[in-house]
Amino acid sequence: MSHTTASSATDIVAAALHAGTRAPSPHNTQPWEFRVHGETIEVLLDDTRVLGYCDPEAREATLACGAAVFNMRMAIAEQGRECVVEPLPDRARPLLLARVTMGGQRRPTPEEQRLASAVERRHTNRRPFLDREIPVAARHALTRAAAAEGTRLVLLDQAQRFDEFVALLRHADHVQQQDPRFQAELRAWTHGGERDDGVPKAAGGPRAADGGLLALRDFGGDVATEREFERRPLVAVLTTRGDTRLDMLRAGQAMQRVLLSATSAGLNASFLAQPIEVGSVRERLRELLGGHEQPQTALRLGYGYPSAATPRRPVEDVTREGAP
Repeated sequence: MSHTTASSATDIVAAALHAGTRAPSPHNTQPWEFRVHGETIEVLLDDTRVLGYCDPEAREATLACGAAVFNMRMAIAEQGRECVVEPLPDRARPLLLARVTMGGQRRPTPEEQRLASAVERRHTNRRPFLDREIPVAARHALTRAAAAEGTRLVLLDQAQRFDEFVALLRHADHVQQQDPRFQAELRAWTHGGERDDGVPKAAGGPRAADGGLLALRDFGGDVATEREFERRPLVAVLTTRGDTRLDMLRAGQAMQRVLLSATSAGLNASFLAQPIEVGSVRERLRELLGGHEQPQTALRLGYGYPSAATPRRPVEDVTREGAP
């Protein structure tokens, strides 16, 4: 059957847009806007949704838009079409992060099909994981996923490195907890479930008994509930060689490839963003990793039970047709 009819191209664009909205973002801000021109989708940063205090350089927002681009790539590939991505295609339009264009017909690879099918199932799991070791083969698959996008996933599976990361995480978390501006911004994006953005308290996860080994962000959910978290989680830090907007966009695509690879392997993930968001701590994390690469995001990985997904804004609310 031909995939070149106008109606099927429209369907593929619709599938790509839906996949784009499933990307993760800081505080579930969903800081993207999509513009459709025929078989081309422009991905723009919605700077009204950038966390002005938590993410002043729009690093995490740019990663989120990169993750949306990767989801689109997989959705288009799954439908049997080539996909061409132009990053930062127009200097005169700094909010335009990428242009995603459909190409000719091609058969999707098994990996593309696997990753595309994981887009809908992937969501951040802030609840306790099982104390179950992640096999070596699965760890290698995650590091290969990052490498495929030109980045590196550093697994902190050596005791000393892990302990040093935990100390940095706790320090960064303490800095943010003591900062009224950070706390006000966090509260503004936390709610009781009535919005289609932000983090519902039900998705925030329980508090860790005795503070837990890892300082997980407190979204105010399950305040009366304390749970034991896993004793030895796998922590991974995604790094890039440079620290330009192009590097951040690349890191976002790599982050999503890692997350979808984890989902397809039956793993869960949540973010450990605090050391990235506190500038002085991020520099210490860079030194911990050898001083040559830039940490872009940190993840907690493991086996867990299903948890509630955060809501998403409808595609029509984030999409505009035609010329800018």
